[in-house]
Amino acid sequence: MSSSPYRKKENGNSNEESVTLTDEVGRSLTCHIEYSMNLEGQEYALLLPIDSPVEIFTWQGDDNDEAAIPVEDETEIDQIFETAKVVLQEQNLTLRRTAVTLTVVGELPEFPEEDMASDADPDEESEFEELMWLTSFYHEEQEYAIYTPLDPFFILARMDDDGKPELLSEEEFQRLEPMLPMLEDQFFDDLD
Repeated sequence: MSSSPYRKKENGNSNEESVTLTDEVGRSLTCHIEYSMNLEGQEYALLLPIDSPVEIFTWQGDDNDEAAIPVEDETEIDQIFETAKVVLQEQNLTLRRTAVTLTVVGELPEFPEEDMASDADPDEESEFEELMWLTSFYHEEQEYAIYTPLDPFFILARMDDDGKPELLSEEEFQRLEPMLPMLEDQFFDDLD
């Protein structure tokens, strides 16, 4: 495996190359190429969206045993999108339907440090993704909440011969998924 970081430092400034990733229905997402690598003769890249990714959750179960469930069904997203967009506009954020994930344009609020668990070991890996709550809303008497991940939201893409990113097939992603933690670790090591 060879690697070549696309992030170059010149005169202390970072020059990041940006590319546009397009999904099968034509939605696009502009990303920075954070890291590229050659695996088995194919060029891949870790992409980081320029705009902030967000996730919408809802709750299922009864009051004693409620579970937060990410909204992934495109039909349900279609139904709640306009309401979500309006409540985010109240925070000067613009919700966008982009490839791979929903994103918001605008300045996110600062994450309050007191929300960190006081007994949590900062060096210990958590099995849960850390998220910051942005807002909540109701649609047809169902509560929804919009969160943004606190950790970088990397997207693994295959680079075509013209240097354009392509989404991975399900089979290709499953084959490469076990390597993702190692690739991310190598990326962060190279930044240090």
